[in-house]
Amino acid sequence: MLKILGRTSSINVRKVLWTAHELNLEFIHEDQWGNTESLKQLNYLKLNPNALIPVLIHDQGALWESNTICRYLAATTQHENILPTDPLARAEVEKWMDWQSAELNPAWRAAFMALIRRDPFYLQHYELVESSIVLWNEKMLILDSVLAQNKTTKNHYDYLCGEYFTLADIVVTLSIQRWLLTPLNRPNTPFLIDYYHRMINRPAALKCIDPNTA
Repeated sequence: MLKILGRTSSINVRKVLWTAHELNLEFIHEDQWGNTESLKQLNYLKLNPNALIPVLIHDQGALWESNTICRYLAATTQHENILPTDPLARAEVEKWMDWQSAELNPAWRAAFMALIRRDPFYLQHYELVESSIVLWNEKMLILDSVLAQNKTTKNHYDYLCGEYFTLADIVVTLSIQRWLLTPLNRPNTPFLIDYYHRMINRPAALKCIDPNTA
């Protein structure tokens, strides 16, 4: 049986758990990794030499990197809506997954580390936090604009990549949750807020996503 290793408070673990529930997979979740069990243990480092979570244990071994795990789970179940097999449709989904990791994550780092994690370094360098807040809000405005276009086209799309729920919706929704739970001044983003509430109330999300965890 599949095992997902990593504490639920990790946003990257939550995206894997949500994906697994959307796919109706049977799995065991070992929440202790990163909590009571150190990621520096030799047996864990053999699974992921980066000492990071999550890790997926499968029949042939182990996988790390959350987006890769999500893609693997979707591909092995041949769920063509959540991760299309058509090259262009798949690229549209992976584009947003890459945007989340390459563009959005660096934008929020200083603000999140200071305002939620209370990291001493960022609390002492508030100019980095202020710049991070500006950039983070800019990224969310981009997202709101795309969602507005989806809603106002003749097709009236409910999801980020069109008519079907995909992996892109999982990673982006969790990022929106982090933004909403961080104490900062946010611009008006009505389409983003509407989208967030629809996604986070999906049955699979309700099984594993704490609405109060950033």
